[in-house]
Amino acid sequence: MKSIEIICKNNGAQERCEIGSTLAEIYALLNVKMQRPPVAAKVNNELVSMGFRVFSNKTVEFIDITDPAGLRIYTRTLFFVLCKAIRKLYPEGRIKIEFPVSNGYYCYLQIGRPVTPDDVYDIRGEMDNIISSAIPIVRHNRTSEEVIELFRKAGDTSKVKLLETQGRLYTTYSSIDDYNDSFYGPTLTNTCEITKYGLEMYHDGLLLRIPKRTNPDKLGDFIVQKKMFDIFDEYHRWQDMMQISTVGMLNDVIIRGHSMQLIQVFEALQEKKLSRIADEIAARRGVKVVLIAGPSSSGKTTTCKRLSIQLVTNGIRPIGISLDDYFLDRDKTPVDENGEYDFESLYALNLPLFNEHLNALIAGCEVELPRYNFLTGKNELSGKKLRLHDNEVLVIEGIHALNPELTAQIPSNQIFRVYASALTTITMDDHNYIPTTDNRLLRRIIRDYKYRNNTAQQTLKRWPSVRAGEDKWIFPFQENADVMFNTAMLFELAVIKTQAEPLLEQVPENCDEYSEAHRLRHFLKYIKPIPENQIPPTSLLREFLGGSMFEY
Repeated sequence: MKSIEIICKNNGAQERCEIGSTLAEIYALLNVKMQRPPVAAKVNNELVSMGFRVFSNKTVEFIDITDPAGLRIYTRTLFFVLCKAIRKLYPEGRIKIEFPVSNGYYCYLQIGRPVTPDDVYDIRGEMDNIISSAIPIVRHNRTSEEVIELFRKAGDTSKVKLLETQGRLYTTYSSIDDYNDSFYGPTLTNTCEITKYGLEMYHDGLLLRIPKRTNPDKLGDFIVQKKMFDIFDEYHRWQDMMQISTVGMLNDVIIRGHSMQLIQVFEALQEKKLSRIADEIAARRGVKVVLIAGPSSSGKTTTCKRLSIQLVTNGIRPIGISLDDYFLDRDKTPVDENGEYDFESLYALNLPLFNEHLNALIAGCEVELPRYNFLTGKNELSGKKLRLHDNEVLVIEGIHALNPELTAQIPSNQIFRVYASALTTITMDDHNYIPTTDNRLLRRIIRDYKYRNNTAQQTLKRWPSVRAGEDKWIFPFQENADVMFNTAMLFELAVIKTQAEPLLEQVPENCDEYSEAHRLRHFLKYIKPIPENQIPPTSLLREFLGGSMFEY
């Protein structure tokens, strides 16, 4: 018997096993102790399913559902089970995984009539049956022509369109019994590994709810997000107008040489949206403070600059104030659980001074603005004095701008709040959603390299901490916004891939961040590129790509 050596990062064990063993068999051999069963493993820092067979010496790390990558695998498999249930109950129906909302995923179900509670009951029952039947999930590798014909016969035009634009010899797909589908990442190996989910009616479709990553025995709390849903609805109207909703359709537009028209239309739509926001601010006569919030790499800085221009066209002069200048002295800054200064905390700001200055400015008084010295860690007087006139408003950008504690002493009728972020994304096909956080992460990788001298590896290493700060300080306050502005572009992944891919390729295989870099590179390969020179200098994407007409 030929054997290979496996080094396990979970427990440091080194064992020899039979060549061609699956990761499930290797897991049992290594006697790894985990609180929850593994859903996948990183083999040489590349994420694969537990059914993956190993034919040479490898380093292996098993992950469970509490790992972000593990939850993605669980969710992907849940999509698979939902799609199979729909096919069984409604052979001519169509299900599309649209976007995340209310701690779940909104799914649009087309069955020729409105969806009813009885439909939801039937679908949930069929999903339970698929799960309890413990059906193996099998991966296949066939010629692309065979796979395209397979999906064509099944009526899955979105997958056909995507695969036809790839030019690949072979394609991988998966099956649960006689139902075939393709997912662009690992899945669980058996339907019985799904242990917790929820399904309920939501607007005119379904809400598929998933377990909490930190406590998978419970579903994520349902959160009402009406304003967020309205943004998604608006974005889909734009997609319908352009007849582009999936990567395959986008690729077709790019191949036919029509990307310039697409860019012009979406840039104009964004500018029109900003113009309407400025009109709404102008219509509220008592507004003296405009707050703009958004997570990392959301494009809020360019949003602020473009909105300021639109305010001027309404006869309003915008005056910018930086929240960074209201940082407390460093020795008074709160620390995180690791004892490090937590500059992302709301309480790193001098809230009483900030409110005092806003009230004074709104009352027509003059104030001397502070300036935070990042070298000394001290807050100083800047010597810059400011008085607000009748036709002027303060425009303040920052991650805490929607937090009611920031402006607790300011009357709400004098404040207009804007939430700006990449709220939507194009889907790979009807069943494969691309997380909007991936848009922002790719933007940040490019920006950090260009302007902060950081490698992609450094950005990826920092990203989980950034996301944790967003979950704590930004996302809970999204619905406080008077208006939401979607900074995502339908075409943006096709543009930023040309700068992102070389940076991702530099992430070395022997570091933990390689797994995430590999995942991002994998899905970017499905998207045809758009030349950067087609993007105008006023575009929000220029904040990350470079070449913007704005100064940052």
